[in-house]
Amino acid sequence: MSRAHWLPAWSVAIPFLAVLALALRLRFGLDLGLGLLLFAMLVLAVVCAIHHAEVVAHRVGEPIGTLVLTLAVTIIELALILSLMLAGGRSADALARDTVFAAIMIACNGVVGLSLVAGALRHHVLAFQVEGTSPGLGAIAVLAGLMLVVPSFTATTAGPTYSPSQLAFVGVCSFALYALFVFAQTVRHRDYFQPVGLGDATIHIESPPDWLAWTSLGLLLVSLVGVVGLAKSLAPALDAGVAAIGAPKPLGGALIALIVTIPETIAALRAALGNRMQSSLNLALGSGLASIGLTIPAVTALSFLFPFPLVLGVPPVQIVLLTLTLLVSTLTLGSGRATVIQGAMHLVLFSAFLLLVVVP
Repeated sequence: MSRAHWLPAWSVAIPFLAVLALALRLRFGLDLGLGLLLFAMLVLAVVCAIHHAEVVAHRVGEPIGTLVLTLAVTIIELALILSLMLAGGRSADALARDTVFAAIMIACNGVVGLSLVAGALRHHVLAFQVEGTSPGLGAIAVLAGLMLVVPSFTATTAGPTYSPSQLAFVGVCSFALYALFVFAQTVRHRDYFQPVGLGDATIHIESPPDWLAWTSLGLLLVSLVGVVGLAKSLAPALDAGVAAIGAPKPLGGALIALIVTIPETIAALRAALGNRMQSSLNLALGSGLASIGLTIPAVTALSFLFPFPLVLGVPPVQIVLLTLTLLVSTLTLGSGRATVIQGAMHLVLFSAFLLLVVVP
């Protein structure tokens, strides 16, 4: 049996261990030891869910495979956001905004910067297709501007919020633009998103058999049950922990984004080390775009559950960071070639983001 035709033991055990940890939480109270165990299982369950989503994606092919993987990530992120917002009350009214902003910073600066530095140190100069990077970066710029910047300047409602009609309009436009991007990436202009010099070689991956895909689908569902349950159980503790250490509220959103992007960061780094920078950028930009194009519309659709308006507009300092990120990303991705210098610039911006989260 080939390596592609079996599942690692950890990928089978972790979903059930996550559900068992959730049962322990329901049976016993939440103390420090159990809390640390649940958090560790939450991270492992996220990684496991993405692993099984990738197996299913390889089996069904594109564009359905991309949608399966993206949907799994979105469910995880949305579960974490909703759990914390419902548990935190009005104090969590900006959590969706903070998580999406953190996801953009992680994707466009952290993942891109780390991939460029690691790949360039091994291969010196990294090549990619401008036709494949420009649409993703442009879509991120449009949606980030509409979701995170414009609400700070609207006059219909007080504060950095949208009115219901404005929120509905932006939510629909965000989902429509993301759906169009997925169509272009997987159907209409698929060749633009292939690694440079490899043509279609990268898509001829040995497809797992039906039994393995169905097994992964079942384990994916079990993993998601564990993630949603653990997120809901840990929501009050995480919110209280952030408040207890006196950290700013955006730290909660940054932690959610960091947890969700762990698997994609690892995959992007592996692609860059293998001189497949286009694949790495597809993961990074796709992750940031999905965070806006799917998570925010979903939160918008469920906003009636919250007894408070959604705070979406970011403060001036974050607007500056977002502007710098988009400007540097345009310079980095506009030539089709990059070196370690560009990666270092992105990592500097990512480090500034982390610093300003803790020390605003």
